[in-house]
Amino acid sequence: MTDDPLAFQLFTEIGIIDQLGGAAFERALPAGLTRAQFGVLQHLSRRARPSQSPGTIAAAMQVSRATMTSTLGRLAKRGLVAIEDDPADGRGKQVRLTDAGETLRQACIAAVLPLLPLVGQALTAAEQDQMLGLLRKLREVLDTARDAAP
Repeated sequence: MTDDPLAFQLFTEIGIIDQLGGAAFERALPAGLTRAQFGVLQHLSRRARPSQSPGTIAAAMQVSRATMTSTLGRLAKRGLVAIEDDPADGRGKQVRLTDAGETLRQACIAAVLPLLPLVGQALTAAEQDQMLGLLRKLREVLDTARDAAP
């Protein structure tokens, strides 16, 4: 056992789970699609707004604008997102998920379904529900702290 603070131990476990789960997830994705690219498709699908600026997406994904520009370029080449001029700001861009992007996003989810029983081996449905609520609560606090950061 460790004497590290409890919250640090929690983040360590979350990090390890992210590494293990992320590697398995990426292996299950269709060829040529990275976990980061799927993350962008998922983000765009979950947002209420039909489009977002590349900077907004970069901030949400916690990556640099340059990294996001590269990721969006790769997705646009495949027709998974559309990058268009921002009608409110002639210099800006807006990114939206295309029908092809949504179709691939759903195919990715189907591809990772075989991984989900692993969760059931560790946690009952009630435990999963409880954990999901707790993780959402933690994420919301972290989101707020991120948004408040200078």
